[in-house]
Amino acid sequence: MELDGARPGGDQTTRQRVARSILVEGPSTAAALAQRLSLTPAAVRRHLDQLVDEGAVEAREPRSVASRGRGRPAKVFALTELGREGFDQQYDDLAVQALRFLRETGGDDAVREFAHRRVAFIQERFGSVAEQHPELSPAEVLARVLTDEGYAAAVRDVPVGEQLCQQHCPVSHVAHEFPQLCEAETEAIAEVLGSHVQRLATIAHGDGVCTTCIPTVTSSTSTASSTSTTASTTTKEKERVTS
Repeated sequence: MELDGARPGGDQTTRQRVARSILVEGPSTAAALAQRLSLTPAAVRRHLDQLVDEGAVEAREPRSVASRGRGRPAKVFALTELGREGFDQQYDDLAVQALRFLRETGGDDAVREFAHRRVAFIQERFGSVAEQHPELSPAEVLARVLTDEGYAAAVRDVPVGEQLCQQHCPVSHVAHEFPQLCEAETEAIAEVLGSHVQRLATIAHGDGVCTTCIPTVTSSTSTASSTSTTASTTTKEKERVTS
């Protein structure tokens, strides 16, 4: 097992690896980080303690402990807003100033238009990625598109359908003041998937991960839609006959 932090001058590099692993994989336990980075649990805890002291990482209670056995559940460590600022957000202040100017000169409509243009890549790239990777589900295609743009996205199955989890948001600091960015992104996701989606959490609002629920379309919903379409068609046919 390699101990990068044991080498002279290696502590900072290893600490950055720990922070980036949390960024990419989401809130993690010390044991999970140790396994992922091939470090000893003791070494990981030392770096986590330092990151916590710096305010870059915070310890949280796990959301669900139902599946655990006896003993106290292990804490998970998540990046704070300060911790995220070290990853690809050096232009955040400039972006916020630009959007403030846009709002002052063009109003909220101008900000919304900008937000929709910014996420146009979702619709532009979705079809080509789906064609290149027919083995992926629509949600997985979307995750691939978002990951290519720096969102570190993944899909997981849940009882009601699927969840799209974005471990990183390149514009989270800006979206905190301008939620139109998140709203436009959610609308684009719903449009390419062709179904209603629900945003459950966002990094911009202080959550560890941007989470979007993609519910499974039930047969009853499909039947109701089909029945509605048939009824509409029948009505139109009757109107043509009457006329």
